[in-house]
Amino acid sequence: MAYRIDPDKCAACGTCINECPVGAISEGDVYSINPDECASCGTCASVCPMGAISEE
Repeated sequence: MAYRIDPDKCAACGTCINECPVGAISEGDVYSINPDECASCGTCASVCPMGAISEE
């Protein structure tokens, strides 16, 4: 199961992108997670200060 970023909560702060061990997160006005690349490790969710990342 992959993780997703809630666009209403994401502040595009960059915290998650720096922590993703497989590079599955893309930058933008709101960040996004590529479900095909996501390792479902939960690291991004644990570091997100906005609580914007959760399991799909």
